[in-house]
Amino acid sequence: MQITFHGAAQTVTGSQHLLQVNGRRLLLDCGLYQGKRDEARERNRTLPFPAQGVDAVVLSHAHIDHSGNLPNLVKGGFDGPIYCTRATGDLLGAMLLDSGRLQERDVEYVNRKRLRKGETPVEPIYTEADAARALRQLVGLPYDRPQAILPGVTLAFRDAGHMLGSALVVLEVEEGGRRRRVVFSGDLGRPGLPLLRNPASPGRADILLLEGTYGDRRHPPLEESAAALGEVIRATARRGGKVIIPAFAVERTQLLVLLLNRLYHQGDLPEIPVFVDSPLAVDVTQVFRSHPECFDEATLAELRQDPDRDVFGFRRLTYIREAEKSRGLNLLAGPCVIISASGMCEAGRIQHHLKNTVEDHRHTILIVGWQAPNTLGRRLVEKQPVVRIFGEEYRLRAQVVTLNGFSGHADREGLLAWVRALERPPEQVFLVHGEPPALASLAEALRKEAGVARVEIPAPHQTVTC
Repeated sequence: MQITFHGAAQTVTGSQHLLQVNGRRLLLDCGLYQGKRDEARERNRTLPFPAQGVDAVVLSHAHIDHSGNLPNLVKGGFDGPIYCTRATGDLLGAMLLDSGRLQERDVEYVNRKRLRKGETPVEPIYTEADAARALRQLVGLPYDRPQAILPGVTLAFRDAGHMLGSALVVLEVEEGGRRRRVVFSGDLGRPGLPLLRNPASPGRADILLLEGTYGDRRHPPLEESAAALGEVIRATARRGGKVIIPAFAVERTQLLVLLLNRLYHQGDLPEIPVFVDSPLAVDVTQVFRSHPECFDEATLAELRQDPDRDVFGFRRLTYIREAEKSRGLNLLAGPCVIISASGMCEAGRIQHHLKNTVEDHRHTILIVGWQAPNTLGRRLVEKQPVVRIFGEEYRLRAQVVTLNGFSGHADREGLLAWVRALERPPEQVFLVHGEPPALASLAEALRKEAGVARVEIPAPHQTVTC
């Protein structure tokens, strides 16, 4: 068996790991790389392997950096099954179509600039129609139900607790008379967060592909960040300003709404309007409502006791789909909260809200998630005095507040505890989905504290034989 780490190797985006077993090729995740616009476009357009040579795909979850290049894979000639959990499949029905539309819009904007310069127009990486074709190849499986997917390969999904439908990929692989369990963590969830169940255990893992996004740090308690969320909103409202929250439409937005729902019913939220301004978030929140089987017991109890019987809605909250209503938010004079995508501020409606607030000291830009290098979100976190939005320069005068306690990823202690809970230490661990310092720190801890003898940090496109 060989594994080639084509994406999320010494970085946190573009998850793609290709397994070759019994003469077949199985791709774990097919995510979009996120970073500098031109570099990201080229990396995503050019797959590092022949699409027609892939026999099957297994998705750990629906986040775009794990699933977003599926339409390009299908466009390139892949016609096999794409296995995922049923909730992941429902999310992808909204997310991939939205991604295709964004690809088309992005190219329209780029080509207008290229036309003015006399340059040749470019094509989108894929279109909404390509995304629709990819959706037809999805095969939804329940948790904990083994399924033979290739000769000598049986798949089972376990709950990863990271986002709705997220899964540990557990592969029973028989090759050359030898049987081993290969486990891919995808993004491992954070125990104790509201909404979703805690990460399950695969029991045993002979070969483990483990994420290490936060392998060198510990998350602050969620309770502190939730309290700080309320304080930021109250302080900004007293200044007469808006709170602009860039947030991924999937998982982060729903967690924020859940927490705001709690603050509202506790009387800790000022009487100001709250808007979720993202068509995708509107659709995704409905998918969340449709899958209460993924919720933890505390959230189910909260749902039964909620005055509105909806943990994703309260009287001051409005979901916005229409572009005209989104533009109208920029004309609001009083305080409000606007949650909008994208989470790293690289596309979507959030850029319009930032453009209209970034130079006014009354407003607050509230960052609630990790920001990749070379993104607008990272430049805001770094409080660079001048930022570019839609190609124009703006002086950063708004308040920028970063709250790190909302992450859905396990931190260093969570990762170590999850590995220590396995029946025995894995024979080999490959650390993926993390920056080099975080992975190096986690590798040392796994050797010293979890008894793992062989821990490797694969380089991009490195192939290993197991």
